[in-house]
Amino acid sequence: MTQYELPKMPYAYDALEPHIDARTMEIHHTKHHQTYTTKLNDALGKCSSDIQNKDILDILSDLSQVPDELKKAINFNGGGYDNHTLFWNNMKPNGGGEPGGAVADAINSSFGSFADFKEKFSSTTAVIQGSGWGWLVYNPSSSKVEYVAMSNQDSPRTKGLVPLLGLDVWEHAYYLNYQNKRPDYIAAWWNVVNWDEVDNRLSKAK
Repeated sequence: MTQYELPKMPYAYDALEPHIDARTMEIHHTKHHQTYTTKLNDALGKCSSDIQNKDILDILSDLSQVPDELKKAINFNGGGYDNHTLFWNNMKPNGGGEPGGAVADAINSSFGSFADFKEKFSSTTAVIQGSGWGWLVYNPSSSKVEYVAMSNQDSPRTKGLVPLLGLDVWEHAYYLNYQNKRPDYIAAWWNVVNWDEVDNRLSKAK
């Protein structure tokens, strides 16, 4: 069976300061992401070998193959594992600004302008009830990018969508610095977005 391990961070915990503080990054990675990783392995250990030997991305893309009694655990922890792996790489020191190239073209086509996309993403993600994520995704059915809000750790992959850029708005992602001011956290996050990574994902999705 595949044993998933906590991915290494692509930068130091303090690399995104002052926008996201080092202590939040460290706890988020070593505690929360580690827990999803451990519990994903535990759940997969109870599955048949044909499930165990599949990549988690393939499993999330078709949860119907998972036994009913394990579906909730694999959806939650598999989503948590994959979402966070994407999240760390969504960001980089000295990131932010506006995208160029294919990503910019795709955003302009779907949302009218980058400013309109940013407003929709920020305002809709800010009001997600409870815990969840805001996502820019690629929809293979329409060959366009879209915005989608997902609750808890649900992955866009479960809806047939390809995640491109995700923002974690669980309180553990921002509470030490921003307390209940989720919109302030979202505004700060735009300064660390890794558009090169988003462009790379879009290229692979197409």
